[in-house]
Amino acid sequence: MSRLYATELAQRLGRQAESVCRHYLSNGHKQGHYWQVGDVRNGAGRSMFVRLHDSARGPAGKWSDAATGEHGDLLDVIRESVGLLDFAEVAAEARRFLSLPHSEPGPTGPPRGTPAISGSAEAARRLWRIAQPISGTLAETYLRRRGITDLHGTDALRFHPNCYWRPEHEGPTETWPAIIAAVTDGDGDITGAHRTWLARDGSGKAPRDPPRKAMGDLLGNAVRFGTAQDVMAAGEGIETILSLRQLLPQMPMAAALSAGHLAAVLFPAHLRRLYIVRDNDPAGESARNKLVERALAAGIETITLSPMMGDFNEDLTSCGLDALRVRLRRQLAADDASRFMALAA
Repeated sequence: MSRLYATELAQRLGRQAESVCRHYLSNGHKQGHYWQVGDVRNGAGRSMFVRLHDSARGPAGKWSDAATGEHGDLLDVIRESVGLLDFAEVAAEARRFLSLPHSEPGPTGPPRGTPAISGSAEAARRLWRIAQPISGTLAETYLRRRGITDLHGTDALRFHPNCYWRPEHEGPTETWPAIIAAVTDGDGDITGAHRTWLARDGSGKAPRDPPRKAMGDLLGNAVRFGTAQDVMAAGEGIETILSLRQLLPQMPMAAALSAGHLAAVLFPAHLRRLYIVRDNDPAGESARNKLVERALAAGIETITLSPMMGDFNEDLTSCGLDALRVRLRRQLAADDASRFMALAA
């Protein structure tokens, strides 16, 4: 990337700072010589200030967030508010806003960043890097509505306020808030990402089909909560696993994201007991049977955890935490119940 090229784009954006803010930070408002908004991702609030005019304090377009200490220019605003992954994409969006030609003339030339291949592990890692912690976001709102209130140890989850959603066939690309989950291998390296797009008020999933997609290298890998040693649980869905963690917060767990990937999940080196969290459908039963066969061949004891309804999140939201506690206690090995189960409030 050419620093001169980036600086020139930032300066041009600065000359239209108020228009840039009205477009990309639409949840904010003008306050004197500044644009005031919640954060660089267009969140509601008043902690971030964007300078709208050149002054003795600095050039137009520079911003700072008093709550987080973040600061930057309008290229950063475009990157974070739209959810772009690399500078080539940010520069293209800036040129589009400024109505500039696709390539800028001059000796510096355009940046030569290499865009990540769509759906690749590198694209997943870039998406993860620009997402934010879930605390205080629509992701937290959504999970709490699903009965998932204890979010301790959920560092594998982040939030993006404007994550691209593309239809399976022809149609426009849209942006929706999304939960971003890191898919990791046994060493903790990110190999993929899972996106759950949300309604704009966090009341449910986004009204789009499908509202969830995964990207990157998924086979054998999973969204992991805790580091597995001798005992762990593995299931399909993230919300299913998070529902169990409301009662088993110290048990390491993994969400494989689908029945097919659950059947192929890799075992930690020292695993001696595997809890298989099945969904009540034919695909869930098939995945369980295949995983049992693989685990037994590796000398690993298996115990199946079965929900009353379709899955454990449905149990949690329909029947409540106490009913789920009773059902789980009956299915756990006695030593694991005393070791991992949270005490009743």
